[in-house]
Amino acid sequence: MKNVIEILKERGLFENMTSPDLQKALDGTVTVYAGFDPSSDSLQAGNFVTIMTLCHFQRCGHKVIAVAGGATGMIGDPSGKSSERNLLSTEQVEKNLAGIRENLSRFLDFNHPTAPAKIVNNNDWMKQFTFIEFLRDVGKHFRMGTMLNKESVRTRLESESGMSFAEFSYQLLQAYDFLKLNETEGCTLQVGGSDQWGNITAGIDLIRKLRGVEAYGMITPLVCDSNGQKFGKSEGNAVYLDQRKTSVYDFYQFFIRTTDADAARYLKIFTFLPLEEIAALEQELKTSPEKRAAQARLAEEVTRVVHGEQGLQVARKASAVLFGESMEGLCAKDLLSIFANVGSTALPRDKVAGAQVLDVAVSSGLCKSKGEARRLIESGGLYVNNNRVAGLQTAVAPADIVDGQVLVLRSGKKTYHIIKVV
Repeated sequence: MKNVIEILKERGLFENMTSPDLQKALDGTVTVYAGFDPSSDSLQAGNFVTIMTLCHFQRCGHKVIAVAGGATGMIGDPSGKSSERNLLSTEQVEKNLAGIRENLSRFLDFNHPTAPAKIVNNNDWMKQFTFIEFLRDVGKHFRMGTMLNKESVRTRLESESGMSFAEFSYQLLQAYDFLKLNETEGCTLQVGGSDQWGNITAGIDLIRKLRGVEAYGMITPLVCDSNGQKFGKSEGNAVYLDQRKTSVYDFYQFFIRTTDADAARYLKIFTFLPLEEIAALEQELKTSPEKRAAQARLAEEVTRVVHGEQGLQVARKASAVLFGESMEGLCAKDLLSIFANVGSTALPRDKVAGAQVLDVAVSSGLCKSKGEARRLIESGGLYVNNNRVAGLQTAVAPADIVDGQVLVLRSGKKTYHIIKVV
C-alpha cells in the first residue's frame, strides 16, 4: 500500500509537514487528529479538505480522531479571521456538536474492524481546569515572544480590530488538545488547513517539553476556484452538508456548476475515484466540453456520500424538472430551491384550490389578461407542475398544491412562475 503522504500529494491534499520524518513514521500505523469548530450545527463544503484527508488516513490503516471543539468553540479560533466572532452559549455549542457528529458519520467509519474512527469533545478534559490551574500547568510552558510571532497573531494585532486575550489564548487550548490526545490515545499527528500551522506547532512544542516525544503536523492547502474564490461558497453563501441549511438540489448544483478549469482538480480532492478514471474524464472534458461529464460525475460522487443514494436521486430529479419532467416525489422545499430565481406570487388558498387555472394564471401575474391565458391554454402552452393544462375549464385540484404550499405554473418551455399558497 502507498504511503498516505504520497496519496495526498497526488490528489492535491498536501501542502507541508513539520518534519520529513513524518513520512517514514507513516510507513507504520499512527493516530491522527483534526479539529472541527462548532460555530454552526452543520459542517460546510469548506470542511471537505480536512474530512477527505482524514478519510485517506483511515483508508491507509491509520487511526483517526475528530475533535469537536466544545471548549475551544466557546472562544473561537482567530487563525485566518479578520475580527472576533460572537461567542456561543454552552447550549448552542452542544447543539452544534450533535450536528457535526452526524455530518462526520457519513464519511468516517466508526465501526472499522481494526481502526475505528473516534469523535471526542475537548470540553471533556478542559472543564476539569480552573483558570489558575491552566495557567500553572499549561501556560507556564509558553513564551510570549513565540506566541506574538505567530502569523495569525501578528496579522490581527496589526489590524484595526486588534485581538482579545481570549483569542490570543486559543493556541494554548489547541496545544493542550494535542498533548491530551498524545497522552490518552497515542496521537502523534495533527492535520489541518494552512492557517493552522501556528496552532499545530504550539502543540508539538508542548508535547516535546512535557513528554519528551516526537509529534508531527501536516497542513493541507487552501482550495480556491480558478477565480481565486475560497472553495465552499455559492454566490457568497456557505454550502452546508445539512440539507436543512442547503437543499440537496442546491448542494448538487454547486458541484455541477464547477468550471472546466477546476473539475479535474476537484475530482482528485473531493472524491475517491481512481486517478486513471479522473484523467479519462479530464480528457473527455477537453474533447467534449459541452457534455460536462466531469462535473456530472463530481456532483454525483459528492452528493451520494453526503446525502446518500436517495438524496442523489432527488437532486437528479430536481434538475430534470427544469427540463419539463415530472415533479412527482419532490417536496415544497425542493421546488422552492429549484425555482429560487424565478418570479413568485403569494395567493390565498381559496384563490388557488378549486379555482380555474385560467384565473390563477392571471391572478399570479404569469399572464397579463384572461385573453392571453386562454390563448396559451388553447395552444397547449400552459402547464401546472409540468403537466399540460387540458382545457379552459381545468381547475387546480388540492392535490396539485405540493405539501399544501406550492404550485408551479409554466408558460411555454422555459417561463416558470411559483405560487406560494398562504
